[in-house]
Amino acid sequence: MRNIADNRFFHMILLFTIIGEFIVPWILEQFYSGYNGKIMVMSALGSPQSPVRFVYNLWLIWLGGFLAYTAGAYFLSFRAKFPVLAIFMLFSIGLFAVGAGLISGFFSVNESKDIVTAASKIHGIGAAIGFMALLFFPLLNGIISFNQNDTVEGIISISSFVLSLIFFVCFVMGDKEQFQNTILKYEGLWERLTLLCLYIPFVYKSVSSLFF
Repeated sequence: MRNIADNRFFHMILLFTIIGEFIVPWILEQFYSGYNGKIMVMSALGSPQSPVRFVYNLWLIWLGGFLAYTAGAYFLSFRAKFPVLAIFMLFSIGLFAVGAGLISGFFSVNESKDIVTAASKIHGIGAAIGFMALLFFPLLNGIISFNQNDTVEGIISISSFVLSLIFFVCFVMGDKEQFQNTILKYEGLWERLTLLCLYIPFVYKSVSSLFF
């Protein structure tokens, strides 16, 4: 795994996985008549009430497993020159992989937030910790990029960090009752925009490795 972060096949799978993070829910929601992607979070696709729960939860397990592998690959790639930042990056990606991927795939949230079960609590805690951990990935990647004199990647990563932080705040606020009559009510949209920004540094690395 030591040089896997420079492997073209690894970047092909990573790019496929990130694109799938948005394409898979879009496809599955076509078969879930009660689902509204603008308002409802993606996890609802894996709820016990969802007709596509098996496929979506299986996808989350794949996402978590591969991103956990990615966390290890990035750690080994950076630990020689940036040992402390590499450890932080390992936890940033790894906690997201486990919390928002594996745990969320095995423990489903309910379609209605009024229905709280042990599984939905575990799902909620895991996803929350995972999201907050991954928020630091673009920042860490930006710091490493600037230290490697890669200004373009550094600017892209820091910009992704700022945007993802803004969208994440909107996502969290969208869950509050007092914002249900505002644009913040589009919780599903803010979740997707947050993820899009968080994944941009991954996409940049993969595209650069594959095409440049």
